Amino acid sequence: MASAELGVAPSTAFRWRHRFLQLAQPVKAPALTGVVEADETFFLRSSKGQRPGRTPRKRGGRASRKDRGEDLVPVLFARDRSGTTADFLLEAVSKNCLSEVLRPRVYADAILCTDGSAPMAATAKDLGVHHEAMNLSAGERVRGPWHIQNVNAYHGRLKGWMHRFRGVATSYLESYLGWYRAFDPGQPQSKPEPSHAETGLGARWLKAPRTTEQRAHNGASFHPVSYESRRSVGQRRDR
Repeated sequence: MASAELGVAPSTAFRWRHRFLQLAQPVKAPALTGVVEADETFFLRSSKGQRPGRTPRKRGGRASRKDRGEDLVPVLFARDRSGTTADFLLEAVSKNCLSEVLRPRVYADAILCTDGSAPMAATAKDLGVHHEAMNLSAGERVRGPWHIQNVNAYHGRLKGWMHRFRGVATSYLESYLGWYRAFDPGQPQSKPEPSHAETGLGARWLKAPRTTEQRAHNGASFHPVSYESRRSVGQRRDR
């Protein structure tokens, strides 16, 4: 446990975790460009750790059909093809709620790909963006370059990662979304640092190696070792 490794009480480790995670909540993509995939998913509403709260479910319980709208928390995910992601907790899956969160981030020249639901279609019209809707009811998953598989794959990775917590209280859900957004393994990797050969440093050092006198002048300790002595050390190690 983190508390044992840090030498603090479990309540202190828990409080620190959520205090630090609050910093990740507002760190979202300021703009989504090009082809933007948008789709919502749902999390069970949870009052974990809160008293009084909702009537507890059995472990692994599901939303009841009667109170399905109250038991599920909708979360919208928008992700462009470069891997830039933004997520939003919604009060409801409606045109007003969707437009409110997407308008500041999705520009007019973007292409919005969705599952073709009525709220998404109304939102695209309200934003004035080109809309490509997948007809999922007819089994259409991909149509040329248009699909929502990237954002759906993000849903799957996120929920698989959150399974380890055995349920997250709804009041902390946004913090966990920010935590995963910061460390998503599906994010595009940054370009590695160029090697010395690519920058020309390697050639420069090969052409002008530092001598023993130059190393001593720079204050670095240097102990020349002959080839024979290095070879004898290697032979002893092999034994």
